[in-house]
Amino acid sequence: MLKSMTGFGRAERNVGDKTFLVDIKSLNGKQFELSLKMPAFLKPFEFDIRRLLSSRLNRGTIDCTISLKQTGSAKPVSINLSLAKAYYEPIAALSNELGLDASQILGNILKLPEVITPTSDTLTAEEWHEFQTVIDAAIQDLDYHRVEEGKILENDLLTRIANIEAQQVVIAELEPRRQQKIREGLVKLLEENVGADNYDKNRLEQELIYYIEKIDISEEQVRLKNHCDYFRTLLSDNDAEIGKKLSFLLQEVGREINTTGAKAYDATIQKSVVIMKDELEKAKEQVLNVL
Repeated sequence: MLKSMTGFGRAERNVGDKTFLVDIKSLNGKQFELSLKMPAFLKPFEFDIRRLLSSRLNRGTIDCTISLKQTGSAKPVSINLSLAKAYYEPIAALSNELGLDASQILGNILKLPEVITPTSDTLTAEEWHEFQTVIDAAIQDLDYHRVEEGKILENDLLTRIANIEAQQVVIAELEPRRQQKIREGLVKLLEENVGADNYDKNRLEQELIYYIEKIDISEEQVRLKNHCDYFRTLLSDNDAEIGKKLSFLLQEVGREINTTGAKAYDATIQKSVVIMKDELEKAKEQVLNVL
């Protein structure tokens, strides 16, 4: 089952007298990269939260935002004066420079993150255990979207591989004619420049065999077919991180296509090679999004 690296997950649940909202956005990335935003009172649990996200999400560029919705009766709060001043001074200077009304600045600053925080907020061991279920629910929601996106990616990749194999069929039909065209071309060249009766036909046959063996593409086509078959096998695998393997395999597919083109010496086969390269590039772009 294929999973995309892109997706979005959200979960909102009550933990004690607090309501937590967890949003997780995932984009493609070679490694696991996490941007984590959360209330200050959760800082003691930051490493645990990061460890939980990395163990479950494996790979990708992750943006996680944890928000708190206060519920229940009013609680004492504290104002982060240094942070409020840091916000106020440049905003007030800008308002003065632009000639704007500065009377509303303070009210807006108090709404900014971490300026006002509940003084008694903390998580007990039991609340921390409950809070992890909120993150887990957001991860499950994200994973669902990854699976749905993965189905689309899988169908597209199967189409690209099928298109490459379709061109292999075309090349297989053209290959006997290619060898005959090479033979006819050499004979015509000798007859025009040496004369029909002035060259050794047995020697010509020997040289033709050697030359045709040098430009034979049957091995490349066999390996290419094997790579395509293995690509399908990998797509049906349950490996959690199949994207890197698929990427490496497409490099091998590209190597056989390039060698086929280099050996072809035939305009019609080259057309098929160009189509195969185009399908390969589209497959490579899609694989970048596979987990």
